[in-house]
Amino acid sequence: MGKELSTDTAAAARHARFGKLPERTRFEDMAEEAEAAPRGGANAYNPEGSWKYYSCLALDLGL
Repeated sequence: MGKELSTDTAAAARHARFGKLPERTRFEDMAEEAEAAPRGGANAYNPEGSWKYYSCLALDLGL
């Protein structure tokens, strides 16, 4: 019915078709650490001006 391949023959056929697995990626190479640039200018958080962007439905309805 179907031809049965021995383990060595099957492994050789698989290796011929797919080749070898890629090298493992080290954990240290997966992430890069970088210093965060200080935020300034128009994008900086201003706690005194944050009330301008506060939205509350109760205040909008006058409750």
